[in-house]
Amino acid sequence: MSHFAQVDESNIVINILVGYNDDPAGDEGYSWFVENLGGTWIKTSYNAVGGKRRNPDTGEIFDEPGFRKNYAQVGYFYDLERDAFIPPQDFPSWTLNEETCLWEPPIPYPSFNEENPKDYTWNENILNWEEIQVSE
Repeated sequence: MSHFAQVDESNIVINILVGYNDDPAGDEGYSWFVENLGGTWIKTSYNAVGGKRRNPDTGEIFDEPGFRKNYAQVGYFYDLERDAFIPPQDFPSWTLNEETCLWEPPIPYPSFNEENPKDYTWNENILNWEEIQVSE
């Protein structure tokens, strides 16, 4: 199966559909999408994440390029110059990693501690991670 993202005039993903690899036209459904639904359609790969290829069954990440950097999702931006799908920016202080085409915080997420596991959320006001307080 092949996945295609429909983008609007601003290159924002508005729809994702699955095409048929054995399509008689030989283009995995691309022509059918254009002829029957109209619009602009761009192929995306379910196996792409952070600029790398991943195994969708195991989650293993390979040191091989991911097709168009990331699997498209509704709301993502298709950047023609980078030939990449880029998610919306999480916070104004986060910057785009050119290798992964993912947004990164100015301070990395705190390391996981198995003995005292904690979850954190980004606080844009203080530009740092804050522990999520769980009420009992």
